[in-house]
Amino acid sequence: MLRLETEQLGIRIAGIEICLNLDLRIDAGESWGVLGRNGAGKTTLLHTLAGLRRPELGTVKLEGNPLTSLTRRRIARHIGVLPQEHQDAFPASVMETVLIGRHPYLGPLQWEGAPDFAAARDALRAVGLECMETRGVATLSGGERRRLGIATLLAQDPGLLLLDEPTNHMDVHHQIHVLDLLRQRASAGQKSMLLVLHDPNLALRYCDHFLLLFGEGVTLQGTAAQVLTQPNLERLYGHPLQALQGPRGTVWLPR
Repeated sequence: MLRLETEQLGIRIAGIEICLNLDLRIDAGESWGVLGRNGAGKTTLLHTLAGLRRPELGTVKLEGNPLTSLTRRRIARHIGVLPQEHQDAFPASVMETVLIGRHPYLGPLQWEGAPDFAAARDALRAVGLECMETRGVATLSGGERRRLGIATLLAQDPGLLLLDEPTNHMDVHHQIHVLDLLRQRASAGQKSMLLVLHDPNLALRYCDHFLLLFGEGVTLQGTAAQVLTQPNLERLYGHPLQALQGPRGTVWLPR
């Protein structure tokens, strides 16, 4: 089942060309990694795919329908977004925050019911925050706040997750736990993911398709075997790399 596609997509910001004539298709069950240098436009691309920013050219479609023709509520039932950083403008508890994920399924002035609280508690349990329901969000560490953002998406349960640096502020254990969790849930429910990551090794471990942003509108997409080659990665990051074989496959290290 088709989740998201772009047709001749062109994105530009502050005079920088991010992509030009991009035709991208994300199907159910696929996990995509977006790689590029700082300032290459990875976050701007993600916001455009989520319908939070209009492209300069082309169209973004969700299950065959242009995003511009859909309501935000309908989009939110199918696409979940994890921003690069969280800004909590108002005081809230952990439970109040994770329940935001249920809002696309509630009517005007409708309060959350027992199924919504059950979904929220299941999501908190999955990320190891089940004992913090009444904690204020402002008291959480950066890594705990990040895991709360993941829990909010799990409670939302969309078909496509767009994740901008999902492991920000997390230690190694929680990085692996959260990415394992996201991949397992995506595989079990035939959902799709698109992850913006700085670490090509984490991306290689969890993604089966890749989109590389080289700058000046130049992109390359395909499977890991097709695009994650030494010449491509060295061109992408502007730094020499060395491939090592580890227990889970190739690992790329700077030289």
